[in-house]
Amino acid sequence: MCQRFSMAAELQEVQEHFQIDRTMYYYKNRYNISPTQHMPVVLQQNKERILDEYRWGFIPYWGKDAVNADLRSVHLNPSYRKMVDKQRCVIPCNGFYYWKKEGKKSYPVRVVMRDRKMFGIAGLYEIWKDHKGDPLRTCTLLMTEANRLIGEFDNRMPAILSQEDMNHWLNEDTMDLDLLDPILRTLPADEMFAYAVTPLIDNDAHDSMECIQEMDLEKAWVKR
Repeated sequence: MCQRFSMAAELQEVQEHFQIDRTMYYYKNRYNISPTQHMPVVLQQNKERILDEYRWGFIPYWGKDAVNADLRSVHLNPSYRKMVDKQRCVIPCNGFYYWKKEGKKSYPVRVVMRDRKMFGIAGLYEIWKDHKGDPLRTCTLLMTEANRLIGEFDNRMPAILSQEDMNHWLNEDTMDLDLLDPILRTLPADEMFAYAVTPLIDNDAHDSMECIQEMDLEKAWVKR
């Protein structure tokens, strides 16, 4: 599972990269986003590209709090398929975290593009009602088969979209999972790079530039 990621870039860069028409919340850099926290999402509504903030993790009546949606589950679960029809989004990201285990010790790594640019992850969103009837905006990341690099840490990885595929994914006129499925492919390992980072990323409250800085491997090891 992917349970932490970063989105740290100037707002203007984000707006340009994702072709945003309207920004609906006070954007700020995030270096360590974890489940149940709020995070940026890109949606397309009435042909307009919107940057908004949603809670990471569904609270659906049909299961547990869903942080990552496996593509296999999306095909089999009617509730997911319904969301694919009309409730697709893109999660802006510029790096995500995994733990590399060796024996009883492990260390955290940050996975980025080789050019260090931001990218978009295919996502789904849902708006629930809390006990007061107030809307609760939630979202999840779509997972696909891990490439050779990510396979060292996990068997699944985020479904990363190219610019062209991102346009297809957000296209409101496309409402067929079978047509969209081919773009949810595994990104080649040679387009990505991983490096050790501080173990403090395991702390939900630790959200600073220190999270994304490369760390000496000797200092990154911890017992888990």
